[in-house]
Amino acid sequence: MTDGIKRPLRHHRTIAGLFSQACARSTSLVFVSSVLLGTMVLDQVTKWAALTFLSGPPYKVEVTPFFDLSLRSNTGVSFGFFGDVFSNQQWPLIAITIAIAVALTVWALRMNRLLEALAIALIAGGAFGNIIDRIRQGAVTDFLDFHVMGWHWPAFNFADVFIFIGAASLLILSFITPEANEAKRGETKNEP
Repeated sequence: MTDGIKRPLRHHRTIAGLFSQACARSTSLVFVSSVLLGTMVLDQVTKWAALTFLSGPPYKVEVTPFFDLSLRSNTGVSFGFFGDVFSNQQWPLIAITIAIAVALTVWALRMNRLLEALAIALIAGGAFGNIIDRIRQGAVTDFLDFHVMGWHWPAFNFADVFIFIGAASLLILSFITPEANEAKRGETKNEP
């Protein structure tokens, strides 16, 4: 008699587990898609504002003694590295960046942990934001300029900020989650 009771309950747990996994996947899809889209929209709106308001005199807005809004164009990779290599060859860089951004998006959608998925989505969204610039105008629009005593950090944009935040979050989460994973493994070993 107890066997008859246990089978439906196990079946019920399986259905509930599948339903829970489906909900988790759809929630992950919604969050990852929202982060991707939000990152790209915010990046493109701020670049549009920079192009609109910084293209004419005075060409620069001094926000603080160490931070300016100053329009720049970047044909290289992050922070202008390899600018001379890719200045006349944007399509190979676009193709490589698209492949990386698509791989990151797939990775984010397959992640089981939401925070890691969102961090990867930030990186992918930032990459897509810079891809849009390269396709549209052949270079990435940079406008955030930090400087100290005449030394300027290479100008960057919000896509770069999102990429940095996503990468830093992944690094931090890699130190936080191992303990949580170990505790979870210990619980599953004790289950019948």
